[in-house]
Amino acid sequence: MALTVSRGLVRTAAHPLIIAWASTWRVETIGEHHWEATVSPGSPTVFLFWHEVLLPLVWHHRRRNFSTIVSDSRDGDYVSDLAKTLGYRVIRGSSSKGATRVLLAAVTELRDGHSVGFAPDGPRGPRRTIKPGVLAAAQRANTTVLPVHATADRAWRLNSWDKFLIPKPFARVAIFYGQPFTVGAGKQALAAATVTATRAMADLVSEAHGTTPP
Repeated sequence: MALTVSRGLVRTAAHPLIIAWASTWRVETIGEHHWEATVSPGSPTVFLFWHEVLLPLVWHHRRRNFSTIVSDSRDGDYVSDLAKTLGYRVIRGSSSKGATRVLLAAVTELRDGHSVGFAPDGPRGPRRTIKPGVLAAAQRANTTVLPVHATADRAWRLNSWDKFLIPKPFARVAIFYGQPFTVGAGKQALAAATVTATRAMADLVSEAHGTTPP
């Protein structure tokens, strides 16, 4: 059920609580050399991650002038406001609503030098399923794709389609960066990149959670 609380109330009451909560997390990174090889030189990068780990990733990568895709819905309004509070540039839309506009906006952001975060299974699933828009954006902008995942040693999982992850206060949060890859020109290269992305994300999840991921 969609939230009906005013956006102003959420900004003034909930945002400080979320920021104070997330400030207690102890974050470590794995595969930092992949980050350094792609993002650190200032090259625009497509971040590929599952919707379920949006919260710890948005927190850890705040204040870096990145762009992120947020669904064009009422619930998305709250996420958009929080992302802007944390210093993100926001693109509104999803694979099911305004997909073409989102793709073009993402390509523009990448060509302008801004890295863009995509959750290719959002905003409604299926869970951990790659949709082609994210890779098409990387292909058109001729930029690198960096798979990313996150875990927490103590967390809640919501009873939602994505089993949304909320690390508990003072949790140890681990951010995993996978092997970056590029998308060649043409439909066959896009199809091959989809296979590469699916395998890369599965490998990250296995590395983070073991052989029986939640």
